[in-house]
Amino acid sequence: MADDTPDRPPTANFLAALSVARNAKIGLAVGVTFALFVYAYRVFELLGPVGDSRGSSLAFLALAFTLALATAAVVALALMVLSAVRLAREL
Repeated sequence: MADDTPDRPPTANFLAALSVARNAKIGLAVGVTFALFVYAYRVFELLGPVGDSRGSSLAFLALAFTLALATAAVVALALMVLSAVRLAREL
């Protein structure tokens, strides 16, 4: 009896085909970079004083963390959709 089990499970092949790990790394880099720019703009008032000065820099750090994760997720999802479309056109 031959062993017909694949080396990798189908889910792993699917994730590899969509380049999920690569897309997640790119998304995280874009998200963190974008959040750092927004945080620096708001906290350090790079383009002059901000009219509304409510909130501490710690509160804006928490918001920057949330912004980084949300941006990373959106970018990674967009890249995975592009990968899926590219794979679908190859078939």
